[in-house]
Amino acid sequence: MRFQDDSRGNPVDRVVDAPSENWVYRLLPRALWPYAQLARWDRPIGWQLLLWPCWWSAALAPQWAAPSAVHTGLPDLWHLILFLIGSIAMRGAGCTYNDLVDQKIDAMVARTRSRPLPSGRVTPGRAKAFLVAQALVGLLVVVQFNLFAIVLGIASLGVVAVYPFLKRVTDWPQLGLGFAFSWGALMGWAAFWGTLSLSPLLLYLGAVLWTVGYDTIYAHQDREDDALVGVRSTARLFGRRTKTALVLLYGGALVLFALAFRQAGVGSAGPAWPAYAGLLLGAVQMGWQIRSLDIDNADECLKLFKSNGLFGWIIFLGLVFSSLWMLSFPRLY
Repeated sequence: MRFQDDSRGNPVDRVVDAPSENWVYRLLPRALWPYAQLARWDRPIGWQLLLWPCWWSAALAPQWAAPSAVHTGLPDLWHLILFLIGSIAMRGAGCTYNDLVDQKIDAMVARTRSRPLPSGRVTPGRAKAFLVAQALVGLLVVVQFNLFAIVLGIASLGVVAVYPFLKRVTDWPQLGLGFAFSWGALMGWAAFWGTLSLSPLLLYLGAVLWTVGYDTIYAHQDREDDALVGVRSTARLFGRRTKTALVLLYGGALVLFALAFRQAGVGSAGPAWPAYAGLLLGAVQMGWQIRSLDIDNADECLKLFKSNGLFGWIIFLGLVFSSLWMLSFPRLY
Protein backbone atom coordinates (compact mmCIF):
# COMPACT_ATOMS: atom_id res chain seq x y z
CA MET A 1 0.00 0.00 0.00
CA ARG A 2 1.48 3.34 -1.05
CA PHE A 3 0.90 6.51 0.92
CA GLN A 4 0.92 10.07 -0.27
CA ASP A 5 4.24 11.77 0.53
CA ASP A 6 5.05 15.38 1.23
CA SER A 7 7.75 17.36 -0.60
CA ARG A 8 10.43 15.72 1.54
CA GLY A 9 9.26 12.20 0.83
CA ASN A 10 7.68 11.65 4.26
CA PRO A 11 4.28 9.93 4.47
CA VAL A 12 1.59 12.43 5.49
CA ASP A 13 -1.41 10.12 5.89
CA ARG A 14 -0.21 7.70 8.54
CA VAL A 15 1.45 7.31 11.91
CA VAL A 16 5.04 6.06 11.71
CA ASP A 17 4.42 2.90 13.74
CA ALA A 18 1.05 2.02 12.16
CA PRO A 19 1.04 -1.19 10.07
CA SER A 20 0.34 -0.26 6.44
CA GLU A 21 -1.32 -3.61 5.70
CA ASN A 22 -4.11 -3.01 8.23
CA TRP A 23 -7.71 -3.06 6.99
CA VAL A 24 -8.04 0.66 7.83
CA TYR A 25 -5.76 1.59 4.91
CA ARG A 26 -7.27 -0.95 2.54
CA LEU A 27 -10.98 -0.37 3.14
CA LEU A 28 -11.62 3.08 4.63
CA PRO A 29 -11.68 6.30 2.59
CA ARG A 30 -8.49 8.32 3.05
CA ALA A 31 -10.48 11.13 4.72
CA LEU A 32 -11.34 8.78 7.60
CA TRP A 33 -7.79 7.56 8.21
CA PRO A 34 -6.91 10.25 10.78
CA TYR A 35 -9.97 9.35 12.87
CA ALA A 36 -9.18 5.64 12.65
CA GLN A 37 -5.67 6.51 13.84
CA LEU A 38 -7.07 8.56 16.74
CA ALA A 39 -9.11 5.53 17.80
CA ARG A 40 -6.14 3.19 17.06
CA TRP A 41 -8.31 0.98 14.85
CA ASP A 42 -5.13 0.22 12.93
CA ARG A 43 -3.61 -1.23 16.11
CA PRO A 44 -6.17 -3.68 17.54
CA ILE A 45 -3.97 -4.97 20.35
CA GLY A 46 -5.15 -2.11 22.58
CA TRP A 47 -8.83 -2.97 22.51
CA GLN A 48 -7.94 -6.65 22.80
CA LEU A 49 -6.04 -5.99 26.03
CA LEU A 50 -8.98 -3.95 27.32
CA LEU A 51 -11.35 -6.77 26.37
CA TRP A 52 -9.57 -9.66 28.05
CA PRO A 53 -10.38 -8.81 31.70
CA CYS A 54 -14.04 -8.43 30.64
CA TRP A 55 -14.11 -11.83 28.98
CA TRP A 56 -12.16 -13.49 31.79
CA SER A 57 -14.66 -12.20 34.30
CA ALA A 58 -17.61 -13.15 32.08
CA ALA A 59 -16.19 -16.68 31.83
CA LEU A 60 -15.43 -16.91 35.55
CA ALA A 61 -18.74 -15.56 36.89
CA PRO A 62 -20.97 -18.49 35.81
CA GLN A 63 -18.63 -20.95 37.49
CA TRP A 64 -19.60 -19.53 40.88
CA ALA A 65 -22.75 -21.65 40.54
CA ALA A 66 -22.70 -25.37 39.84
CA PRO A 67 -23.77 -26.31 36.28
CA SER A 68 -27.54 -26.72 36.19
CA ALA A 69 -30.58 -26.05 34.02
CA VAL A 70 -30.19 -22.38 34.97
CA HIS A 71 -26.40 -21.99 34.76
CA THR A 72 -24.33 -24.05 32.34
CA GLY A 73 -21.13 -22.53 33.65
CA LEU A 74 -20.43 -21.04 30.21
CA PRO A 75 -20.17 -17.27 29.61
CA ASP A 76 -23.20 -15.39 28.32
CA LEU A 77 -22.68 -14.94 24.56
CA TRP A 78 -24.61 -11.66 24.48
CA HIS A 79 -22.38 -10.28 27.24
CA LEU A 80 -19.27 -11.29 25.28
CA ILE A 81 -20.56 -9.44 22.21
CA LEU A 82 -21.41 -6.33 24.24
CA PHE A 83 -17.96 -6.32 25.87
CA LEU A 84 -16.34 -6.65 22.43
CA ILE A 85 -18.21 -3.63 21.06
CA GLY A 86 -17.67 -1.65 24.25
CA SER A 87 -13.96 -2.37 24.35
CA ILE A 88 -13.43 -1.15 20.79
CA ALA A 89 -15.50 1.99 21.41
CA MET A 90 -14.05 2.90 24.80
CA ARG A 91 -10.47 2.12 23.87
CA GLY A 92 -10.92 4.46 20.91
CA ALA A 93 -12.48 7.12 23.10
CA GLY A 94 -9.71 6.76 25.66
CA CYS A 95 -6.99 7.08 23.03
CA THR A 96 -8.67 10.14 21.52
CA TYR A 97 -8.92 11.74 24.96
CA ASN A 98 -5.32 10.84 25.73
CA ASP A 99 -4.13 12.40 22.45
CA LEU A 100 -6.04 15.60 23.20
CA VAL A 101 -4.39 15.86 26.61
CA ASP A 102 -0.92 14.88 25.34
CA GLN A 103 -0.87 16.80 22.06
CA LYS A 104 2.13 18.95 22.99
CA ILE A 105 4.09 16.04 24.47
CA ASP A 106 3.35 13.83 21.44
CA ALA A 107 4.79 16.54 19.18
CA MET A 108 8.15 16.14 20.95
CA VAL A 109 8.38 12.31 20.81
CA ALA A 110 9.61 10.69 17.58
CA ARG A 111 7.14 7.78 17.65
CA THR A 112 4.08 9.95 18.31
CA ARG A 113 4.65 13.27 16.52
CA SER A 114 3.03 11.89 13.35
CA ARG A 115 -0.27 11.22 15.14
CA PRO A 116 -3.29 13.10 13.73
CA LEU A 117 -3.41 15.88 16.35
CA PRO A 118 0.28 16.91 16.61
CA SER A 119 0.66 16.57 12.83
CA GLY A 120 -2.36 18.84 12.28
CA ARG A 121 -4.41 16.35 10.25
CA VAL A 122 -7.29 16.60 12.75
CA THR A 123 -8.30 19.73 14.66
CA PRO A 124 -8.92 19.53 18.43
CA GLY A 125 -12.57 20.43 17.85
CA ARG A 126 -13.16 17.53 15.48
CA ALA A 127 -11.25 15.18 17.79
CA LYS A 128 -13.56 16.18 20.66
CA ALA A 129 -16.64 15.51 18.54
CA PHE A 130 -15.22 12.10 17.60
CA LEU A 131 -14.53 11.42 21.28
CA VAL A 132 -18.17 12.13 22.17
CA ALA A 133 -19.42 9.86 19.39
CA GLN A 134 -17.31 6.95 20.61
CA ALA A 135 -18.31 7.54 24.23
CA LEU A 136 -21.99 7.43 23.22
CA VAL A 137 -21.44 4.01 21.65
CA GLY A 138 -19.86 2.89 24.91
CA LEU A 139 -22.83 4.27 26.85
CA LEU A 140 -25.27 2.39 24.63
CA VAL A 141 -23.40 -0.80 25.45
CA VAL A 142 -23.32 -0.21 29.21
CA VAL A 143 -27.05 0.48 29.50
CA GLN A 144 -27.75 -3.04 28.20
CA PHE A 145 -26.60 -4.42 31.56
CA ASN A 146 -28.24 -4.40 34.99
CA LEU A 147 -28.34 -1.22 37.11
CA PHE A 148 -25.40 -2.24 39.31
CA ALA A 149 -23.20 -2.86 36.26
CA ILE A 150 -24.32 0.43 34.69
CA VAL A 151 -23.28 2.42 37.76
CA LEU A 152 -20.02 0.47 38.00
CA GLY A 153 -19.25 1.10 34.34
CA ILE A 154 -19.89 4.83 34.63
CA ALA A 155 -17.65 4.95 37.72
CA SER A 156 -14.73 3.79 35.59
CA LEU A 157 -14.73 7.13 33.77
CA GLY A 158 -13.15 8.78 36.82
CA VAL A 159 -10.12 6.50 36.54
CA VAL A 160 -9.92 7.03 32.78
CA ALA A 161 -10.06 10.82 33.15
CA VAL A 162 -7.09 10.92 35.54
CA TYR A 163 -4.79 8.53 33.68
CA PRO A 164 -3.25 10.86 31.02
CA PHE A 165 -2.04 13.27 33.70
CA LEU A 166 -0.22 10.68 35.81
CA LYS A 167 2.91 10.61 33.65
CA ARG A 168 3.52 14.21 34.69
CA VAL A 169 3.40 13.61 38.46
CA THR A 170 4.41 9.99 39.20
CA ASP A 171 6.76 7.25 38.05
CA TRP A 172 3.78 4.88 38.09
CA PRO A 173 1.44 5.99 35.26
CA GLN A 174 1.26 2.32 34.24
CA LEU A 175 -0.52 1.63 37.52
CA GLY A 176 -3.19 4.15 36.53
CA LEU A 177 -3.54 2.39 33.19
CA GLY A 178 -3.89 -0.89 35.08
CA PHE A 179 -6.74 0.47 37.17
CA ALA A 180 -8.53 1.64 34.00
CA PHE A 181 -7.80 -1.27 31.65
CA SER A 182 -8.61 -3.92 34.25
CA TRP A 183 -12.07 -2.54 35.11
CA GLY A 184 -13.64 -5.22 32.93
CA ALA A 185 -12.63 -7.82 35.53
CA LEU A 186 -15.31 -6.25 37.71
CA MET A 187 -17.78 -5.61 34.90
CA GLY A 188 -18.07 -9.20 33.66
CA TRP A 189 -19.01 -10.42 37.12
CA ALA A 190 -21.34 -7.50 37.83
CA ALA A 191 -23.13 -7.98 34.50
CA PHE A 192 -23.83 -11.63 35.35
CA TRP A 193 -24.64 -11.42 39.07
CA GLY A 194 -25.60 -7.79 39.66
CA THR A 195 -23.10 -7.57 42.50
CA LEU A 196 -19.42 -8.07 43.32
CA SER A 197 -17.57 -10.54 45.50
CA LEU A 198 -13.99 -11.33 46.46
CA SER A 199 -13.34 -13.36 43.30
CA PRO A 200 -13.68 -10.49 40.77
CA LEU A 201 -11.73 -8.20 43.09
CA LEU A 202 -8.84 -10.68 43.08
CA LEU A 203 -9.13 -11.01 39.30
CA TYR A 204 -9.08 -7.21 39.01
CA LEU A 205 -5.94 -6.83 41.12
CA GLY A 206 -4.23 -9.57 39.12
CA ALA A 207 -5.16 -7.84 35.88
CA VAL A 208 -3.75 -4.56 37.24
CA LEU A 209 -0.36 -6.21 37.84
CA TRP A 210 -0.49 -7.83 34.40
CA THR A 211 -1.22 -4.45 32.80
CA VAL A 212 1.62 -2.70 34.63
CA GLY A 213 3.92 -5.45 33.39
CA TYR A 214 3.03 -5.37 29.71
CA ASP A 215 2.80 -1.57 29.56
CA THR A 216 6.24 -1.30 31.13
CA ILE A 217 7.54 -3.36 28.22
CA TYR A 218 5.68 -1.06 25.82
CA ALA A 219 7.01 2.10 27.50
CA HIS A 220 10.63 1.04 26.90
CA GLN A 221 10.11 2.04 23.25
CA ASP A 222 9.96 5.70 24.29
CA ARG A 223 12.28 5.60 27.29
CA GLU A 224 14.91 7.97 25.88
CA ASP A 225 12.44 10.48 24.42
CA ASP A 226 10.44 10.40 27.65
CA ALA A 227 13.56 11.31 29.61
CA LEU A 228 14.18 14.31 27.33
CA VAL A 229 10.67 15.73 27.62
CA GLY A 230 10.17 14.86 31.29
CA VAL A 231 7.58 12.09 30.92
CA ARG A 232 7.75 9.56 33.75
CA SER A 233 7.10 5.81 33.52
CA THR A 234 7.83 2.48 35.17
CA ALA A 235 10.16 1.77 32.23
CA ARG A 236 12.34 4.68 33.35
CA LEU A 237 11.86 3.75 37.01
CA PHE A 238 12.82 0.07 36.64
CA GLY A 239 15.48 0.55 33.96
CA ARG A 240 17.90 -2.37 33.96
CA ARG A 241 15.88 -4.01 36.73
CA THR A 242 12.85 -4.42 34.46
CA LYS A 243 13.14 -8.20 34.20
CA THR A 244 13.17 -8.54 37.99
CA ALA A 245 10.15 -6.24 38.22
CA LEU A 246 8.32 -8.30 35.60
CA VAL A 247 8.95 -11.50 37.56
CA LEU A 248 7.25 -9.88 40.55
CA LEU A 249 4.43 -8.29 38.55
CA TYR A 250 3.60 -11.27 36.38
CA GLY A 251 4.14 -13.71 39.23
CA GLY A 252 1.80 -11.70 41.46
CA ALA A 253 -0.80 -11.61 38.68
CA LEU A 254 -0.74 -15.41 38.31
CA VAL A 255 -1.13 -15.93 42.07
CA LEU A 256 -4.09 -13.53 42.20
CA PHE A 257 -5.70 -15.20 39.17
CA ALA A 258 -5.38 -18.60 40.85
CA LEU A 259 -6.92 -17.24 44.05
CA ALA A 260 -9.76 -15.68 42.03
CA PHE A 261 -10.44 -19.03 40.37
CA ARG A 262 -10.45 -20.82 43.69
CA GLN A 263 -12.68 -18.21 45.33
CA ALA A 264 -15.16 -18.52 42.46
CA GLY A 265 -15.37 -22.26 42.99
CA VAL A 266 -13.42 -23.35 39.93
CA GLY A 267 -12.52 -26.94 40.74
CA SER A 268 -14.74 -27.14 43.83
CA ALA A 269 -17.04 -29.69 42.13
CA GLY A 270 -14.18 -31.52 40.46
CA PRO A 271 -10.69 -31.00 39.03
CA ALA A 272 -11.73 -28.42 36.41
CA TRP A 273 -8.14 -28.86 35.29
CA PRO A 274 -8.34 -26.82 32.04
CA ALA A 275 -8.58 -23.51 33.94
CA TYR A 276 -5.46 -24.23 35.96
CA ALA A 277 -3.71 -25.72 32.93
CA GLY A 278 -4.41 -22.40 31.23
CA LEU A 279 -2.75 -20.58 34.11
CA LEU A 280 0.28 -22.85 33.84
CA LEU A 281 0.53 -22.30 30.10
CA GLY A 282 0.08 -18.57 30.70
CA ALA A 283 2.97 -18.67 33.15
CA VAL A 284 5.14 -20.24 30.44
CA GLN A 285 4.14 -17.49 28.00
CA MET A 286 4.97 -14.82 30.59
CA GLY A 287 8.31 -16.48 31.27
CA TRP A 288 9.08 -16.37 27.54
CA GLN A 289 8.33 -12.63 27.54
CA ILE A 290 10.72 -11.98 30.40
CA ARG A 291 13.47 -14.18 29.01
CA SER A 292 13.21 -12.62 25.53
CA LEU A 293 13.05 -8.99 26.63
CA ASP A 294 15.75 -6.61 25.43
CA ILE A 295 14.81 -3.17 26.73
CA ASP A 296 17.10 -1.51 24.17
CA ASN A 297 15.34 -3.14 21.21
CA ALA A 298 12.15 -1.18 20.49
CA ASP A 299 10.90 -3.68 17.89
CA GLU A 300 11.31 -6.55 20.33
CA CYS A 301 9.51 -4.60 23.06
CA LEU A 302 6.55 -4.02 20.74
CA LYS A 303 6.48 -7.69 19.74
CA LEU A 304 6.46 -8.86 23.37
CA PHE A 305 3.82 -6.29 24.31
CA LYS A 306 1.55 -7.57 21.54
CA SER A 307 2.08 -11.17 22.64
CA ASN A 308 -0.11 -10.46 25.65
CA GLY A 309 -3.06 -10.86 23.32
CA LEU A 310 -2.12 -14.55 23.19
CA PHE A 311 -1.92 -14.64 26.99
CA GLY A 312 -5.50 -13.34 27.10
CA TRP A 313 -6.69 -16.17 24.87
CA ILE A 314 -4.90 -18.76 27.01
CA ILE A 315 -6.63 -17.69 30.24
CA PHE A 316 -10.06 -17.26 28.62
CA LEU A 317 -10.03 -20.61 26.83
CA GLY A 318 -8.84 -22.34 29.98
CA LEU A 319 -11.94 -21.08 31.80
CA VAL A 320 -14.28 -21.98 28.93
CA PHE A 321 -12.84 -25.48 28.56
CA SER A 322 -13.14 -25.91 32.31
CA SER A 323 -16.91 -25.38 32.02
CA LEU A 324 -17.13 -27.63 28.96
CA TRP A 325 -15.24 -30.37 30.80
CA MET A 326 -17.67 -30.21 33.69
CA LEU A 327 -20.65 -30.32 31.32
CA SER A 328 -19.21 -33.20 29.32
CA PHE A 329 -18.39 -35.40 32.29
CA PRO A 330 -20.90 -34.49 35.02
CA ARG A 331 -20.96 -37.97 36.50
CA LEU A 332 -17.27 -37.72 37.34
CA TYR A 333 -18.12 -35.01 39.89
